[in-house]
Amino acid sequence: MSPISLKRGPEFSRITGLGTFRGERVVPNEELIEPINSSDEWIQKMTGIRTRVRAADGTDVIDMSEHAAIEAINNAGISRDEIDTVILSTITYPHITPGGAPVLADRLGITAAAFDISAACAGYCYGISQADALVRSGNARNVLVVGAEKMSDWVDPADRSISYLLGDGAGAAVVGASDEAGIGPTVWGSDGSGAQLIRQTASWDEIRNNRDAAFPTLFQEGPSVFKWASFKMAPVALEAIEAAGVTPDDIQAFIPHQANVRIIDQLAKQIGLPDHVAIGKDIADSGNTSAASIPLATERLLRDGDAKSGDLALQIGFGAGLVYAAQVVVLP
Repeated sequence: MSPISLKRGPEFSRITGLGTFRGERVVPNEELIEPINSSDEWIQKMTGIRTRVRAADGTDVIDMSEHAAIEAINNAGISRDEIDTVILSTITYPHITPGGAPVLADRLGITAAAFDISAACAGYCYGISQADALVRSGNARNVLVVGAEKMSDWVDPADRSISYLLGDGAGAAVVGASDEAGIGPTVWGSDGSGAQLIRQTASWDEIRNNRDAAFPTLFQEGPSVFKWASFKMAPVALEAIEAAGVTPDDIQAFIPHQANVRIIDQLAKQIGLPDHVAIGKDIADSGNTSAASIPLATERLLRDGDAKSGDLALQIGFGAGLVYAAQVVVLP
């Protein structure tokens, strides 16, 4: 028999607090259309985006994360020193090492375990899954999960594939113990055969070996990504609903990654969600903020009164990798 003893945590966890930060600058479509030879009408028709928010020049990923984290911790009703794990999901922190999570923890004045996730638009849901497991295993009491992106740093204004979609922001959640299940099983996975569909235009090796190379930006194969997200993610969402032991009729809010309003509408239809379900469409005003998009959309639904604390919500993230993750959660 092994002499190793294991910790045991609470049976259940839940999201106890939420916090957000949106970029300080509101950027309407009119500011972006000339380099891509487009129009406000076309962007709204194809994506549902009217404006997007982008961070000021002096604001970085850690600044946005700190604002969102402090709000989430305060809303959870705990002190910062009760956070013992920090998970930061981002693809736009500009350092290979050290990771952003330890820097964020230091900003918050805590010495918690801290690590980054690079799962793009699914990163927040990946983080919630890991936080749930850490709390229930007894390896953490309260986990801070942050999705934060400064996408505008990685945009080619003339790139018609993605430039007009992207916004900046951060969303944070505290996950702690619960008397009843507040986070359902996560259904997640990846399809690396589609890794090139959303990518950086050049690797760092290519940049290092060619001093004349352009600074890398983000690019996507739009039609292929649209098809994948619109038709491959509905089965994932339905599996997450089933894994949670509920049905689509039990769902009160649907909060998908804010990639495109047409994708959101297609998913809601395929999942078979009832008309009463509140659907997150923060993309219309905030743009696609990658790892930050689900918590930002959640906050807007709660703030606008379209959803309320205690509601059962289906959240699903999907993006570069290709990666995806979905779970049913109780809203804080």
